Amino acid sequence: MKYDHILVRIGELALKGKNRKVFERALASNITVVLKNYDIKVISTFGRIMIELKDNREGEIIEKLKNVFGIHSFSLALKTENDLDDIQKGALIALTDSRNQPVRTFKVTAKRPNKNFPIGSQELNHLVGGYILKNTEHITVDVHNPDVEVRVEVRETATYITCGNIRGAGGLPVGTGGKVMLMLSGGIDSPVAGYLTMKRGVKINAIHFHSPPYTNERAKEKVKELVQILTKFSGTIQLHLVPFTEMQTTIHEKVPSDYAMTIMRRMMLRISEKIAHEQKALAITTGESLGQVASQTLHSMNTINEVTNLPIIRPLVTMDKLEVIEVAKKIGTYETSILPFEDCCTIFLPPNSKTRPKRELANKFETNFDFAALIDRAVAETEIVTIRHQRNEQQVEDLF
Repeated sequence: MKYDHILVRIGELALKGKNRKVFERALASNITVVLKNYDIKVISTFGRIMIELKDNREGEIIEKLKNVFGIHSFSLALKTENDLDDIQKGALIALTDSRNQPVRTFKVTAKRPNKNFPIGSQELNHLVGGYILKNTEHITVDVHNPDVEVRVEVRETATYITCGNIRGAGGLPVGTGGKVMLMLSGGIDSPVAGYLTMKRGVKINAIHFHSPPYTNERAKEKVKELVQILTKFSGTIQLHLVPFTEMQTTIHEKVPSDYAMTIMRRMMLRISEKIAHEQKALAITTGESLGQVASQTLHSMNTINEVTNLPIIRPLVTMDKLEVIEVAKKIGTYETSILPFEDCCTIFLPPNSKTRPKRELANKFETNFDFAALIDRAVAETEIVTIRHQRNEQQVEDLF
């Protein structure tokens, strides 16, 4: 016998009542997609998802599973028949295999979802624990703080034995919570906002505003690389590249400089809303954090929000910069985000942006020009790039 399965625990999904099966099916499907290049079989059972390992690259598979939202935790598992003798031998093998680190104490935790199995959970604890004690030396039982916990799950068709636990990404399976448009600038914050939004089961499409020749091709490639990194959490992501030069130069000419940032953000939201309707997205996600810059004060958010009826999701709104950086490093976007290529938010940046812009003044300044035609043109000329979860190493090197 050997570890031949991975047992996946679903955590929060178990609380979904009548919708639970929908979430479990979505998680099983997402796991299948993430592991499509491996010889495995995904089996969904009540409260668990089993992955049968026919592929010996279990280390790679474990690393892939750590990025799948909806997984609470998972363990390598050894499958046996629903037979006491097999279960005892399997538990001893599992414990022995876990003894890379010094093990002085253990305990057995048996569960019996299969109520037809003739031995109760407590009795099974004693029978399996006694067998392990009889066949090992210098090891004792500690039911309160054991070095190793041997878990035995007797299910309908087989018993699964695990030692050890690997923490999953948590959250909900991507695709169960609808779709949003992520405003992706290329900085540190917005990729983290996208990651946290996906963690709640939401699929993202990204929108990036670029202003050639003031922003260069490398800045655009940097954003593509950020999307590429985010695809490891969700599979395919569509990136919408919006030409924004004409809009920015017009704002620069027609709007007082202290309101230019406010009007620019309002125009970005109008364009994002139009693209969201085209893509059947239900909300817009931004990387805004309260009080970080002039456009992210509560007064600014209130004035900017006026132009859209779509919900604005701001996962970072209460986080400080160090907390955001910590997440960015964890998910692997930080090193790309700090590459020094200007985005459209940093060009034409006035030194005197209003931190308390008023809605009535923003509306008044927008009457200085007919911006509707520019909005429609930007939407019509938007380029859509589909980015799948496969890293092009040459593209990454070119960024540097």
